[in-house]
Amino acid sequence: MPKVELTQVIAAPVERVFAAVSNLETYSDWNPTIRKAVKLGTEAIGDGAEFEFEIRGVGRTIQRLEQFVGNKRVRLVPQTGPMRGGHLFVLSAEGGGTRVAHQLEMIPKGLFKLFAPMMGRMGRKNLSDTAEALQRYLEG
Repeated sequence: MPKVELTQVIAAPVERVFAAVSNLETYSDWNPTIRKAVKLGTEAIGDGAEFEFEIRGVGRTIQRLEQFVGNKRVRLVPQTGPMRGGHLFVLSAEGGGTRVAHQLEMIPKGLFKLFAPMMGRMGRKNLSDTAEALQRYLEG
């Protein structure tokens, strides 16, 4: 069960960073792995809100928001597809910017269990690319 962690500081206020990571519909604007993101249902963005992602190399998955605490933390948890686990974002103010602690947990299921040894490398690359893209999006 690979778990990858990364911390970054983004030169943007916590509220702006939280808005970017919690509104999954905007992920296709900045995240290089997300081709399309659509909110499902009519409930407000918060715990239990679900989005359909079209992920490069994976296909369509449903992502649910969990551990949603405004301007502090949110976890994206896949509900479909070859993985369980999720991406946790923990935010805190640092100077005029925001410290983002990422934690990516990948729990393969089915045939994808065979790829578990490679997932740590793939997860580190994906997380690094995602963090860099988030920083470019918010600081650019």
